[in-house]
Amino acid sequence: MNLFTSSPLWPAKGLGMVRICVGALLMYHGWEVFDSEIMKSYTEWDSFKGSATQLMPYIGKSAEFLSGLLLLLGVATRLAALMTMGTFLYITFFIGHGKFWYEDQHPFMFFLFGIAFFCSGPGAWSVDNLVFKNRGKGELHNPKA
Repeated sequence: MNLFTSSPLWPAKGLGMVRICVGALLMYHGWEVFDSEIMKSYTEWDSFKGSATQLMPYIGKSAEFLSGLLLLLGVATRLAALMTMGTFLYITFFIGHGKFWYEDQHPFMFFLFGIAFFCSGPGAWSVDNLVFKNRGKGELHNPKA
């Protein structure tokens, strides 16, 4: 075992575990789109005043749920990562205060996970690996690594 070296330990499986957990958390947060009372409370926030912005909480929560489902399964991982990055950058800087070093860490960390999945792919245990198994070269694309 390379515990005390800089060599990666099971990079594809480690990334796959993180992807599955992040996907489940995104689905959990996005599940609110199915609760009309919670969604009504979001539309009353000052950020969503006005007829055009009433739809924004539904778009955001739907994006959270859908990107979470895609990440959980490892389907269209890079598309899900882009959706996650866009949604959580908007939440961090337009809904939140933009203080990602203090107040808005939670949404900004989801943005950072989006960058990681966009750059590295899904890791192990993904539908993407099954579909594109002959295209991936390198350790992170090999689900057996």
